[in-house]
Amino acid sequence: MARFDPENRARLRAGIVSLVIGLTLMAGKFLAYRITGSTAIFSDALESIVNVLAAVFALGSILFAGRPADRGHPYGHGKIEFFSAIFEGGLISFAAVAIAYQAIVSLLGQVELRQLNAGLAITAVAGVINGLLGWYLVRVGRRTRSMILIADGKHVLSDVWTTAGVLAGLGLVLLTGQRWLDPIVALVVAVHLGRTGFLLVQEAARALLDEEDPELLMEILSAGEAVRFPGIIRLHHLRAIRVGSFVHVDAHVVVPEFWSVLHSHEHTDAFEAAVLEKCSIDGEILFHTDPCRQLYCSACDLPECPVRREEFTERPRLTLEEATIPDPPKHQSSIEAVEEQKRSP
Repeated sequence: MARFDPENRARLRAGIVSLVIGLTLMAGKFLAYRITGSTAIFSDALESIVNVLAAVFALGSILFAGRPADRGHPYGHGKIEFFSAIFEGGLISFAAVAIAYQAIVSLLGQVELRQLNAGLAITAVAGVINGLLGWYLVRVGRRTRSMILIADGKHVLSDVWTTAGVLAGLGLVLLTGQRWLDPIVALVVAVHLGRTGFLLVQEAARALLDEEDPELLMEILSAGEAVRFPGIIRLHHLRAIRVGSFVHVDAHVVVPEFWSVLHSHEHTDAFEAAVLEKCSIDGEILFHTDPCRQLYCSACDLPECPVRREEFTERPRLTLEEATIPDPPKHQSSIEAVEEQKRSP
C-alpha cells in the first residue's frame, strides 16, 4: 500500500492535475490543427500526446514509488521515477522523429493553410496554460523531491517554448505569405524536442547508475561540519544514492579507540540524527564506526584522551576528497591518504 503522507498526497495531486490539463490541451491543439491544417501546429499537438502519456505513466509511478520498502525492495520503490523519466524522454524523442517526417512531407508537397488567426488564438491560450502547469509541477516536484514531477514539469515548460516558436513562425507566415515557413518551423520544433528527450534520458540514466552527486554529498558534508560532535574525529567513505525522492547515505566515522561499543554506537546514532535534521533531504543515514588507532591525534580535539600519542594542533576542515576516499590502510589516516593521493602522478 502506498504511503499517503502529505508529500505523497501533494505528488499525487500534481500528477492528476497534469493529466487532466494535458488531456484538455491536447484536444484544443488538435482542434487548432484541424482548423488550420498547419504542420507546425500539428507538431505542437503531437507533443501533447506525449504529455498525456507521460502524465499517465508519471501518475502510476508516483503511486508505485509511494509504497514502503519490503523484502523484495529493501530500498523502497522510488527508482521507478527514473524509469518513468526515461520513458518520457523516449516518447519525446519519438515525437521529434514523427514531427520531422511530417514536416519534410509537407515541405516537399503543397502546404495549404487556412484560418490561421483562430488556430493561433487557441494555440496561444494553450501555451499560457502549459506555462502555468509546468511551473506548478516543477515547484511541487522540488518541494516534495520528486524527480518525475520535475521532469514532467520541465517537459511541459519545453512545450511552452515549442508553442512560442510555432506562434512566431506562423506569425511570419501571416506577415510574409511564405507558407513554406510552416514546415520549417515544425523541423525546428523537432530538433528542440529531440534535444529535450535526449537530456531527460541522460539525466535519468545517471540516477539509475547511481552516479556520484557532488552537490548532494557537499550538503551532507557541510551538515556534518555544522553539527560536529566531540569524538567524531573524521569521516570517510561517504556515499549517497537516490531512490526516487528518498536518499540513502552511508559513511565511516572515526571515533576514539578507547570508547566502548555501546558509547560509540549511541554517540554515532545521535550524530546521524543531527546531520539528517540539518540537511534538507528525506532519507536515512547510516554511519559505521572505525577506531582512531592513534593515527589522528594531531587533528583530534577530544579532551582527556588516555591513549593520545601527540598533542592536538589543528582540525583540518573536511574536504570532499577526504570524505569520499575509501578505507585507508590501517597504518594511515584518511588525511594522510588524501595527501599521498595528491602527490601520486
